[in-house]
Amino acid sequence: VQLQAFGGGLVQAGGSLRLSCVASGRAFSNYAIGWFRQAPGKEREFVAAISWSGDSTVYADSVKGRFTISRDNYKYTVFLQMNMLKPEDTADYYCAGKLRSPSNDGGQYRYWGHGTLVTVSS
Repeated sequence: VQLQAFGGGLVQAGGSLRLSCVASGRAFSNYAIGWFRQAPGKEREFVAAISWSGDSTVYADSVKGRFTISRDNYKYTVFLQMNMLKPEDTADYYCAGKLRSPSNDGGQYRYWGHGTLVTVSS
């Protein structure tokens, strides 16, 4: 499966953005999808993940209550709705795919897309 992230941009603190992860290839619905981010000079960190069916989600503590992950398997797309954005959310955001259950461990993901840049101004 191939993945591509879209939807990044510049937003003021307190604002919202919705990222999309669009997949191509077979059996997208078999994959759990995770969102990760990497800020300049920092290590990659987990943001959120969703199971293949959409009935199980995992969030990093830093985004709980502000970000929501969802998916539409008919459209081969996973969404990350980001509300109440903070300057510390500024990063390149990547989506990744793995079989079976969602995980916060990036090492378990086999397929990675290119990032989309999110910049939150104060």
